[in-house]
Amino acid sequence: MLHGLRAWFIEQLAMYAGYHRDRRNQLTHHVGVPLIAFSLILGLTQIPITQVDGYPLTAASVFLAVLFALYIVAVPLTGILTAIFYGALYGFALKIATGSAETVWTVAGAAFVGGWVIQFVGHAFERRRPAFTVNLVQAFMAPPHLIAEMLFGLGLEKDLEAEVQSRAVKYFATAT
Repeated sequence: MLHGLRAWFIEQLAMYAGYHRDRRNQLTHHVGVPLIAFSLILGLTQIPITQVDGYPLTAASVFLAVLFALYIVAVPLTGILTAIFYGALYGFALKIATGSAETVWTVAGAAFVGGWVIQFVGHAFERRRPAFTVNLVQAFMAPPHLIAEMLFGLGLEKDLEAEVQSRAVKYFATAT
């Protein structure tokens, strides 16, 4: 089962890689994706679920726990680093979440819109629509893929890089 999950996950990373080949597009995503993720995390902090030992459990904490578990099981090093980075965004979101509703939603809205503007600029360079418009799962592949790209650039995770790149070729379609 774990092998099947890893294979599926790597296939999703490969699709993401196939839609993000232009270096300018990749760079815009290193800004836009964290902004969008932060905005969604911040918004989800506003949905309380329960309290655990006095700590509020929100939709954000549950959602992130599930995503992080998936990332870590499928691609351990990349998953752990993704959890650390996006966990820091969660910590920042929790600080802002203590403010007024107006502040929370203004910050979340600005980050969301700004992130998407940056993303679409990147896709203009790529001359290809975003991968999530073909496969919604791709929206959740951006964070680990961006971390993986950084690891690849540092010469780490070479086996993962080779596997992603060998599978990505089938997604190198002409501009759409």
